[in-house]
Amino acid sequence: MAARKESTRVAIVGGGPAGLMLSHLLARDGIDSVVVERRTRAEIHATVRAGILEPGSVRMLVESGASRRVLEKGDRHDGIELRIDGDGHRIDFQDLVGQSAWLYPQTDVFADLADARERDGGDVRYAVQDVTVVGVTDAHPLVVFTEDDGSAVELSCDVVIGADGSRSACRKLIPDAQRRSYFREYPFAWFGILTEAPHSAEELIYAASDRGFALISQRSETVQRMYFQCDPGEDADQWSDARIWDELQSRVAGNGFSLAEGPITDRVVLPFRSFVCEPLRHGSLFLAGDAGHTVPPTGAKGLNLALADVGVLHEALAELLLGGSASGVDSYSDRALARVWKSQHFSYWMTTLLHEQPGASDFDRRRQRGELESIASSRAGSAFLAEGYTGWQHAAVAQPVA
Repeated sequence: MAARKESTRVAIVGGGPAGLMLSHLLARDGIDSVVVERRTRAEIHATVRAGILEPGSVRMLVESGASRRVLEKGDRHDGIELRIDGDGHRIDFQDLVGQSAWLYPQTDVFADLADARERDGGDVRYAVQDVTVVGVTDAHPLVVFTEDDGSAVELSCDVVIGADGSRSACRKLIPDAQRRSYFREYPFAWFGILTEAPHSAEELIYAASDRGFALISQRSETVQRMYFQCDPGEDADQWSDARIWDELQSRVAGNGFSLAEGPITDRVVLPFRSFVCEPLRHGSLFLAGDAGHTVPPTGAKGLNLALADVGVLHEALAELLLGGSASGVDSYSDRALARVWKSQHFSYWMTTLLHEQPGASDFDRRRQRGELESIASSRAGSAFLAEGYTGWQHAAVAQPVA
């Protein structure tokens, strides 16, 4: 069967938050796009992922008209607790940098964007197969794919966006001789759980102890997400609920504090890594989000970096497709990577600061505690953490959403 020929200005491969947000922003400028995604909408929505949003990400969702629910249902956090061997130290974001972070799951970000694209008549095609991108150095690249009804489509476009996640096929279109990959794999993982329990604390707790790291996060008033450092080869199914709670409680115990316990409804081991691809552009192909870079979750940067990429890319594409200027697209990779590497440093710093390193000597452990105490006891040190966590936005020029 001959492929049906179609055309659009921007073809976006990947229908997660990055791809949908870019499509949404382009539509507001009158630039048409087609989003193709191999998963069904239900499959994406069922993928449970945490979400800490920087104020800039919240502003993008709200001011673009993609979401008001983030303000109505999201949980604004004005700080975190840095817990060191049982002693809690509050990092007050508002006092230190005049900013806040929002607890709002990535699942909800996706739902809001998918609803907005459907509401506005956006062309998003889920459950496509056999996606192939060709001619990214030609004037009009092609995205060839099979619809969920079996029909073949040959989509001609001006620009292709690779927003197809950490296993990106689009990334491989950049020739090996022109692509540089930077990679670090960590020697530990997170054992994550969902539990039906009330909040244990009003804000997130980042705990360092001689048993290793723990993160006490939240999902809703009645469901909480928690993590503790483990070996990447750990089998989550071998852990009983009682053993999990004993481990979590031991890592946060001190000064009478304990976690509110409940039934554990999900458990998973999450290895993580740092990765950056350079450049983020090749011809008419542009990478955004996890297709171009991933970070360990400790610094809460993954989704925020993807949305930051989209913000820069939207501006550049509007200049190109509406005004004929290529200056924005020519500088996209360098501009986006400047923030990526800043976020890589922050995420690596938070990860190595808080986790017990395999094979660490007594000196290493004591030095690490000294660094933690320096941050907790110093306004300048605490401000560095607060500024990085909320996204390096100066209060005088980037007020948080009310």
